[in-house]
Amino acid sequence: MDITNLTVHELQEKLEKKELTSEEIVQAYIDRINDKEKDVKAFVTTLCDEALKEAKEIDEKRKKGEKLSSLAGIPIGIKDNMCTKGAKTTCSSRMLENFVAPYNATVVEKLNEENVIDLGKLNMDEFAMGASTEYSYFKKTCNPWNLRTVPGGSSGGSAAAVAANLVPWALGSDTGGSIRQPSSFCGVVGLKPTYGLVSRYGLVAFASSLDQIGPITKDVRDSAILLNIIAGHDERDTTSYNMPKKDYTKALKNDVKGLKIGIPKEYFGEGINEEVKAKLEEAIETYKKLGAEVEEFSLDIAQYALATYYIIACAEASSNLGRFDGIRYGYRTENYTNLKELYKNSRSEGFGPEVKRRIILGTYVLSSGYYDAYYKKAQQVRTLVKKEFDKAFEKYDVLLTPTSPTVAFEMGTRSENPLEMYLADICTVSVNIAGLPGISIPCGVNGDNMPIGMQLIGNKFEEEKILNAAYTFEQEYKFREKYQPEMCKE
Repeated sequence: MDITNLTVHELQEKLEKKELTSEEIVQAYIDRINDKEKDVKAFVTTLCDEALKEAKEIDEKRKKGEKLSSLAGIPIGIKDNMCTKGAKTTCSSRMLENFVAPYNATVVEKLNEENVIDLGKLNMDEFAMGASTEYSYFKKTCNPWNLRTVPGGSSGGSAAAVAANLVPWALGSDTGGSIRQPSSFCGVVGLKPTYGLVSRYGLVAFASSLDQIGPITKDVRDSAILLNIIAGHDERDTTSYNMPKKDYTKALKNDVKGLKIGIPKEYFGEGINEEVKAKLEEAIETYKKLGAEVEEFSLDIAQYALATYYIIACAEASSNLGRFDGIRYGYRTENYTNLKELYKNSRSEGFGPEVKRRIILGTYVLSSGYYDAYYKKAQQVRTLVKKEFDKAFEKYDVLLTPTSPTVAFEMGTRSENPLEMYLADICTVSVNIAGLPGISIPCGVNGDNMPIGMQLIGNKFEEEKILNAAYTFEQEYKFREKYQPEMCKE
């Protein structure tokens, strides 16, 4: 039995039946990291020694009959933009290369309460800005399905680690598709919850009105389990929504009879790869066979979503990253003779090219004379995007689109062309603009055995509907039984 190939709910079951110990599980993952991390490069910081020590302590508590969570002793990987007390939180940037967080993010606190064990911090595009994890200061993460291709981004380290069985599940963050797009590229499940459902306290901000933490897992049930842990009101986050606690695993009914699925035709137009389109059409036929009602419709505003997203996201990034100036926070240059040089050189040396690009763009759209023409107009369009989705959800329960217009592309082919890289987010950004939940699940592979992702979008706080729709397709299609990266077949 390969322990690292099991889902979290399978590990949970084996712990309950005493077929495995926490130490055995954690050791299996440490051995796997020691063997495969050199190829995948998913981690910025590993916490293997600490994880093994914690696993042994949990096993002792179990032996003594102490009351523990059913998830106690199961490891996890955390994207390196979530504060973890006593461990480095770098955002994969030189600016925070040596920053050790003095407190835990709320999601990390919630995991600690369940005795879930942190195996380490996962690589990402610097400050979560990118779609390929090529913009990390430390290393470029590789896609386990083909090490010459990118894992997507910015949560590329999280998605690659789950796909390569380096962790059983992981946390990512999603500002414009940064959970869903890498999940699509790496053949795993990625859930972006409704804005406000999961606390952002302790998440290093990129764009505060768009950022959301969510799970990256091997299957849909694991996503529901992890959402159960991390969802909930937090007084330390003023955008956190106060609503009754739910058990999302109860939504997994394996039945979509009568479910109304809308297919926005704009997401299947020019720029969508033909193999991706063909697999999505097969998935649509599967839903029809399972009893869902499927209908094509027009989501007119979709064509403006990408431009709107990049104006808002860059403006908020420019504002949020102003604190990293070499004095208050972050890297400080040694090369300066006055205050102006200290600011300029610290930021020039501390930030990478993509972060600088977005700061410049964001500062421009917020500047006097351009604010009304760009930022204000983008916020007005954002309202229209929300209204279009509201109108769609009056008629449909779930919307179905591609997650990405293509499969994972080769490293270096887009990193020098920012515009082409930005287009990788075209199917996902509107979900963040409207604050909606979205999930990406694998729906097949192309001719080169690279995964293709399907995105299901739900109305606000209706995660149950997209989780059940995804779960029902997953049970029918059985992607994990048919396809795996080569490195997971050994």
